[in-house]
Amino acid sequence: MDNFFNNVKLLDIIIKWKYHLLAVIVAAILLSVLFSSAIFITPLYKSYAVVYPSNISPYSTENETEQMMQMFQSRDIRDSVIHKFNLSKHWRLDSTYEYFMSTMVFLWEQRVKIGKTPNEAVEIEVLDPDPQIASDMAASIVDYYNIKVRGLHREKFGEVVENYNFIIAKKQQYMDSLSKEAMALGTKYGILEYGGQTREVMRAYFQNKGNSEVQKYKRNMEEHGGEIMKLDDMMRSESGTFAQLKLDADRALMDYNRKYTHANVLSKPFPADKKSFPVRWLIVVMSTLAALFFAVIVAGIIENRKQRPLNAAHQG
Repeated sequence: MDNFFNNVKLLDIIIKWKYHLLAVIVAAILLSVLFSSAIFITPLYKSYAVVYPSNISPYSTENETEQMMQMFQSRDIRDSVIHKFNLSKHWRLDSTYEYFMSTMVFLWEQRVKIGKTPNEAVEIEVLDPDPQIASDMAASIVDYYNIKVRGLHREKFGEVVENYNFIIAKKQQYMDSLSKEAMALGTKYGILEYGGQTREVMRAYFQNKGNSEVQKYKRNMEEHGGEIMKLDDMMRSESGTFAQLKLDADRALMDYNRKYTHANVLSKPFPADKKSFPVRWLIVVMSTLAALFFAVIVAGIIENRKQRPLNAAHQG
């Protein structure tokens, strides 16, 4: 290349071949305009949404934004959007093609971009030949994200509710058994409330020691009062535990039935009025410059070959 420019001056080449180069420039402009038109390249319109995560808890060491991005990139959401908008037909793909699914995934990855903004928000960018569908797809991705997270929460809290119901049922059975045991002691020995009955029995005993009925109640209190006290303490303790369990179960049931949204939409998607791809002026400029560069190279090579016989004759 150095020898080339040493032998042939670039400016001389451009001046000598100016009409040829001008023809190349015009041809490059016309061809690049033609091949960048909708006839050869399908124009794509961009729609985007910016969202923040809401009402979610991160797993392991990831934060809420990273978790949201993972959800957006899930296969469930992708397949739901593909099915809803019948993208195989819309993108003109043959479903019988051997590599249909691979092609569909490739196009999806090319036309749907999920990224994180510097402010920890998530941006969903969708490119599509139809500006309205591009906007609707971006909105649907957010909708399906809410559905997916809600489903995961219902699954998780459904297990919690089921466990609480199991424990509560066991607690209820145990409390019923304590109540039945206390009722049996009360029916058999007449001991219903140890503290109050003890005072009344002792008062009656000191006032009428010879009364057989009073003697019987005193004996029952002495022999079985401890059991009643123990049962009473156990029922009080179990009642407090049962009340707290019931409160926690109600909260879990509320979480199970809640219908929160899990994305705060900062920028809603809207149909674009101007295509984003291809950028025709950039294609025209780059194509023209490339054509001009190669035309100059070719002209230089031709001129260089013309000068070789002249230089050889001069040296001879």
